[in-house]
Amino acid sequence: MPASEVSAEALAARLSAVGLTTRVEEHPQHTSIEAEVPEPLPAETWREVLEVVAAADQFGLLATSLGGRTLWAAVNKAVSATGDVRGPGHQR
Repeated sequence: MPASEVSAEALAARLSAVGLTTRVEEHPQHTSIEAEVPEPLPAETWREVLEVVAAADQFGLLATSLGGRTLWAAVNKAVSATGDVRGPGHQR
């Protein structure tokens, strides 16, 4: 299992441990973890959640006008050292 996948699963497990239900999805460049945040969430739990997502490469909170809140975090996948590292648009 790739390190990014292990890291994403560990983040999801830690969020589950503080009482959030998580979803993990694989994407081409990253693995995402999402969790619905219940209302209200105690301040101590928020501190724990922020400590967990700080280990991700990116994280945020989506809040809707209907009161729904979704926490998300992303763990980047490693770039293959054997691929074309020059990027798109460069010809050989």
